[in-house]
Amino acid sequence: MSVTIGHSLSSETPFALDFDKSRRVLICGKTGSGKSYTLGVLVEELANEENATLLVVDPQGVFWTMAQPNYNQEAELARWDTLPRGLSVNLLVPGDPTERWNAEIVEKTRETGVNIQSLRLNPSDITEEMWCDLFDMDINELQGITLFKAVRQARHKLQREFFISDIVEEVTRSNALDTTKEAVIRRLEMASDWDLFETTRYREFWEILAPKGVNVLDLSVLDQGRYGLRTLVVAVLARFIFRQRVISRRAEALNLAAGLPKVWMAIDEAHNFCPAGRSSLSKAIIIQWAKEGRQPGLSLVVASQQPGSIDSEVLSQCDLRIIHKITSREDLRAINNLSEDYMDREIQTYVRELKHVGEALLVDDRREKAETVRIRPRCSKHGGDGA
Repeated sequence: MSVTIGHSLSSETPFALDFDKSRRVLICGKTGSGKSYTLGVLVEELANEENATLLVVDPQGVFWTMAQPNYNQEAELARWDTLPRGLSVNLLVPGDPTERWNAEIVEKTRETGVNIQSLRLNPSDITEEMWCDLFDMDINELQGITLFKAVRQARHKLQREFFISDIVEEVTRSNALDTTKEAVIRRLEMASDWDLFETTRYREFWEILAPKGVNVLDLSVLDQGRYGLRTLVVAVLARFIFRQRVISRRAEALNLAAGLPKVWMAIDEAHNFCPAGRSSLSKAIIIQWAKEGRQPGLSLVVASQQPGSIDSEVLSQCDLRIIHKITSREDLRAINNLSEDYMDREIQTYVRELKHVGEALLVDDRREKAETVRIRPRCSKHGGDGA
């Protein structure tokens, strides 16, 4: 698959990228430099991939607008021999969309062509350690031990068909002190009130994951810092996809029907999900995608206005970097550390020469080439402009 996201500034010719195999992509730049716009351009190109499913992790709630054509840049698109067009958008909303927004917003959003689906997590897809981390419980202390054992016991008895009520029941049956039980149960009851978990049956994620078009996971409906719910959702879905793709890859090698096609996961504001210098519920699985995802056909795009705040284990795996204007010393230092021997100058030298919004340095390890490009206009509507 050849992808063209812009023109070379030196030759004014389209700059094509090879996406035939799994890739790790970094898109970065300071606020207003065009980072989110470029992510949208790349998503448009990836949406044309016939043999891959596309998932966009959207913390700001802006990528649903890709269902609408970009008539604002119709003239610019004509110069690229293309037309405004919307994409097929499958919007995944944690919890009940009507409760998260209201009935009028849901209806109006659907009128724009967006398919809206409710997403709830299966409690059994969350490991014992993750349950404890969610509530900041130490597994070596009384509350953490009690919760860990309750989840493990529920899993042993019910396999994957257990829910928060089953965990509560196991806590109640435990030999822990009454005060410990009460503290753990209060946390679990609070989790039930989040409207984030399945309560009646185990549901496979691919039941709501569209194989074609763009799946947008709208995390803007969840508080950014509260109990790490955004990172929990990403962790659970990424672990599920990774596990299923490993199985599907084995089936493909045996000429059997695969359950899940290759997957591209694009994460906007990635520094919140795989942060440098601290932990998060989603950090370990994102690092695993970056390091081990190639063989099972998992590709990763991380986009951030703070590349220096992304864990170095993820940054170092990115074989394609699309870098817009950066002025922060910390971020420049982090990006400059990714300079390669085949480049005639350091990355920071190229970046300082970028003059306009939409210009970017593109460093492609696969082709061993660095090129300054102008990103093409979006075909679909960009929802990232400020109010």
